[in-house]
Amino acid sequence: MRARTFSAIGCALLLTGCVASPQSAPLTGVAVLRAQVVAVLPHPRDAFTEGLELDGGELYESTGEVGRSRITVSDPVTGEVRQRVDVPAVFGEGITVLPTRVWQLTWQDGFAFERDRKTLAELRRVPYQGEGWGLCHQDDGTLVMSNGTDTLTFRDPATFAAKGTIRVHTQDRSVALLNELACTPGALYANVWKTDTIVRIDPRTGAVTASIDLSDLPVDRTGADVLNGITPVPGTDDFLVTGKLWPSMFRVRFTTQE
Repeated sequence: MRARTFSAIGCALLLTGCVASPQSAPLTGVAVLRAQVVAVLPHPRDAFTEGLELDGGELYESTGEVGRSRITVSDPVTGEVRQRVDVPAVFGEGITVLPTRVWQLTWQDGFAFERDRKTLAELRRVPYQGEGWGLCHQDDGTLVMSNGTDTLTFRDPATFAAKGTIRVHTQDRSVALLNELACTPGALYANVWKTDTIVRIDPRTGAVTASIDLSDLPVDRTGADVLNGITPVPGTDDFLVTGKLWPSMFRVRFTTQE
């Protein structure tokens, strides 16, 4: 999601000075982790980040807002853009990269783009019910999609047909506003919209197994929006994370709180 929201609460003293930071969602009964910054990387300040995925050493990013939505393929270290496709007529959302195709969601337009992996050219549009927020794929290719609620939908990677759902929850309540997604072996990660929290989810049961606090990231939030964007770095335990209209992207490692 969605239209810009500057619902920041409070002021945190970060490396860049005193800036507003959204309040993290309190979750009880789960492990609490923090983000250790490994590296600070460039990120385009005009990118309203909706989907982020690192594949083959290249960073695929889908951005939102009607008139400004696009997909880019860039060097994650230098930020050099190698490919760009604008999709100004829709509000672009989550993205995931498969061996021969790329799937891209739209927010309220009711369809997903299927694109050619090499050229990003549109192949077709597949309708779905409800809103589209985040997207990733598991090792077997199964797509996982969020829609802003507490429910994640599994979809066929070839047809985009729904194959089942899980409800994301802790011991005592559901966890909604699930946004950008990342798939890893045995776990899903989801940004919780309007917060600096990412939750780790058991994909078999929907149980939240950890809450990750990213409120200490040293980002200048002047004119920026919320945290959104997460992708694993293959072959490591690290992740890349960023936010909507953030000037930086961070390579981080999730660790226990001290």
